[in-house]
Amino acid sequence: MDTLSYKTISANKETAQKEWVVVDAADQVLGRLGSKVAKLLRGKYKPNFTPHVDCGDNVIIINAAQVKLTGKKWTDRVYYSYTGYPGGQRENTPASIMAKPNGADKLVRRVVKGMLPKNKLGAKLLGNLYIYEGAEHKHEAQSPKVIDINSYK
Repeated sequence: MDTLSYKTISANKETAQKEWVVVDAADQVLGRLGSKVAKLLRGKYKPNFTPHVDCGDNVIIINAAQVKLTGKKWTDRVYYSYTGYPGGQRENTPASIMAKPNGADKLVRRVVKGMLPKNKLGAKLLGNLYIYEGAEHKHEAQSPKVIDINSYK
């Protein structure tokens, strides 16, 4: 046999089938929710997953303000940032992030960003994430389908 009877099909920007999905974050554990959303954004649940192509879905997270953390992580977990100036290292806890305006958006986005690739593709995938603190969102025109995030591994 001098030829292959099958070919590996790689998705590209034109052939990727992107969908809009809604995920309800109410009473979900933050880390588990973040890892599943990162996989959705990446497209890892699809059979035509290609690592170097944005073939994931556009994800809308609603009720982000009702996300849970287990144990004492609201006060004991520390997120560090650096301003670039001497003595500019800052510490934030999830409770202090949630107390600020758009806190739920910032916290969930930070968690999901940490689970995406640290390159240009990861930055592009993060643009496909839309987070809302309440139950309403403005993407009804895209007719997103509501999925149960607990049914995914």
